[in-house]
Amino acid sequence: MSVTRVAGMPDYTNDGASRFIPEIWSGKWNEKFYLSTVFGAITNTDFEGLIKDQGDTVIIRNSPTLTVSAYQKGQKLNYERVESTAQELLIDKAQYFAFTCDDIDAYQSDLKLMNKFSEDAAEQMKIVIDSDVLDTICAAYATVTNIPAANQGATAGLVSSSYNLGAAATPAPVQITKANVLEYIVDCGSVLDEQNIPDNGRWLLIPSWFANLIKKSDLKDASMTGEGSGVIRNGRLGILDRFTLYQSNNLYVDNTHNYFCLFGTNAAITFASQMTKMETLRAESTFGDLVRGMNVYGFKVVVPEALGLLYCEK
Repeated sequence: MSVTRVAGMPDYTNDGASRFIPEIWSGKWNEKFYLSTVFGAITNTDFEGLIKDQGDTVIIRNSPTLTVSAYQKGQKLNYERVESTAQELLIDKAQYFAFTCDDIDAYQSDLKLMNKFSEDAAEQMKIVIDSDVLDTICAAYATVTNIPAANQGATAGLVSSSYNLGAAATPAPVQITKANVLEYIVDCGSVLDEQNIPDNGRWLLIPSWFANLIKKSDLKDASMTGEGSGVIRNGRLGILDRFTLYQSNNLYVDNTHNYFCLFGTNAAITFASQMTKMETLRAESTFGDLVRGMNVYGFKVVVPEALGLLYCEK
C-alpha cells in the first residue's frame, strides 16, 4: 500500500500509469511449520533393507525360548528339539506425491521452486505416514488389540494388576493434572518393568497439553528431564523415569476427545520403508517438468509386551 497523495500529485506506484515504483518480492520463503513426526524415533528399522517394492513380505523369525531344568548328579538329561516361530511383515502401504513446474516459472522465479516443492512433499509424506502408524496401532476404540491386556486398562501390570492406566469402556480414562503427571509416568514404567522389558530405548508419546502440565508441575526445571534446551524437530522433550518423552499432535484421539498415549521400547514396533520411485519427467502438454515420488512401507507390532497404553484426558 502506497503513501496517500494530495490532489494532483502523480501516482508513481505500481498501481499508477507510470509504474515507477516497483513491487518488491521477498527473496526468502516464508517459514512453514510442520507437525512433528515421531515414528522414526519410536520404531526399529531392522528389516528395512530387505524390501524392494509394495507387496513384499519379510519373514521375521522369533527367538526360541529354551527350558532350564533342575539337575541332580547322575540323572539322564532331556534334550529339547528347538523350534522357532515366525511372523510376517507386509509391505502393503504406499503414498505418493506429484506436481508440475512450468519452465517459465522455474526460470523467472528468483527462488528454487522445484527444490522447495520437493522438500514440502517429503515433509507432508512423513506426516501422513506418522499418523497412519499411530492410528493403526490404536485403531480399535474399546480394546487396543496390538497391546497386551496387562499393559493397558484399569488393572495393568502383569504381576500386580495394580496400575490404573485408564480404560475406554469402564471405568474411565485417567485424568492427568500437574499434581499427578509424574505418578502416571512412573506407573507406565512399572508396567514395562513387570514385563521384564529393558530400560534402554524406552519412550512415551504425549500430546501438547500433557507436556504443558509437566512444565507447570514440580518437574518444570529442565534439568529434571535431562534437557537444558527446548523441544527439537522430532518433538523430543527429555527423559523422565527412563522414558524419552516425545510430544506429538498425531496421537489417536477418540470421539470423546480422550487420548491414546503410547509407551514402550524401540523393540516393540518394526517399520520398513523405501522411496521406490522418484522421477522427473518432461511434461507432454506444456513446457515444464513433472515430478513424482512414491514411498512404500509397512509396520508391525512384533514384541507386544514391550508396548503399552495410557488412556487419558486433561
